[in-house]
Amino acid sequence: MRTLAADIVSVFKLRIGVAITLTALVGLVVTPGPAVPAWKALLLALCVLASSGSAGAFNQIIERGLDARMARTRDRPFVRGAFRAGPAWYIGILLLLVFPVGASAVCLGGFAALYIFLGAFVYGVVYTVWLKPRSTLNIVVGGLAGSFAVLAGSAVIDPSPSALPLLFALALFLWTPPHFWSLAMAARADYARAGVPMLPVVLGDRTTARVILAHAVALVAVSLLPAMHGMGPVYLTFAVSGGLYFLWKSVLLVRAPTRATAMANFHGSLVQLGLMLAGGLLGHAFAL
Repeated sequence: MRTLAADIVSVFKLRIGVAITLTALVGLVVTPGPAVPAWKALLLALCVLASSGSAGAFNQIIERGLDARMARTRDRPFVRGAFRAGPAWYIGILLLLVFPVGASAVCLGGFAALYIFLGAFVYGVVYTVWLKPRSTLNIVVGGLAGSFAVLAGSAVIDPSPSALPLLFALALFLWTPPHFWSLAMAARADYARAGVPMLPVVLGDRTTARVILAHAVALVAVSLLPAMHGMGPVYLTFAVSGGLYFLWKSVLLVRAPTRATAMANFHGSLVQLGLMLAGGLLGHAFAL
């Protein structure tokens, strides 16, 4: 049972899904307007998590051949045969997307449903199928998936996003590339053998490290802007703490672009994201 649970978490990429769900809740919380009932917030969270899970499972089915050629992913369930791709999986994945999008359209509004759909479509189709095997821009465009989650949360209150949710959406867009490029640096040999044009494979580690630092600077600058739109000192404290930590790890990566510093930067980006989202949730509450 423990193995089955781990396989389910892996296939549906539930760890990523939880993070994306939190971004949607931040979008909901920071949007000016009347408070929504608790059931709508819960429904938003479930719909975003389900749609993200559908995109994650689709990604693992489509990439099972690629995953088999990479040491980092060769133990995934579809690769080792724990699950077998087939019509039932494709139908299940489709339903896992259709139901939350439909429920969102009925209960949360058409724009929220549209953004939830676009988040799953960008990750599942645009990133996985179209861009990842062909372009170094794969994860840049793929970063829109998290941005759409923020906008989905905001649209529950106001279909026309205001400054705060737009800033958080932009921050998520800027966060995704350096996060995944750091991981790609650590697994560059894997991606090179598999023929995936991730940025470190194409440009090399030193140039990629500089690009990551530039993205980190832009991300941190954008992440501080919500404090100028009413988020208050609690948010600013969280954002500054996470931003400085990520910047320091990115500077160390430029100084010594090794696998160890790349993984440290990867984890540093998670710290920055976690503190920024926590600041968004707590900062808004304390600013009221």
